Amino acid sequence: MAIKYKIDVIEALKSKGYSSYRIRKEKVFGEKTVQDFRNGKVVLSAECIEKLCKILGLQIGDIMEYVED
Repeated sequence: MAIKYKIDVIEALKSKGYSSYRIRKEKVFGEKTVQDFRNGKVVLSAECIEKLCKILGLQIGDIMEYVED
């Protein structure tokens, strides 16, 4: 089973005005989570997914997808 991002999360956050500096300053996501976004590692924490959906104005299916191995 593989879950992958359909979008570049960091670029999508930047397009909404969330630079790395702002994310750290406002403690939107932890540093490890931001690094995981940068490295394409899918973060499956319900809290993180909820924040991403809210900030980006997207549904979960717009952000990630299941891909058969």
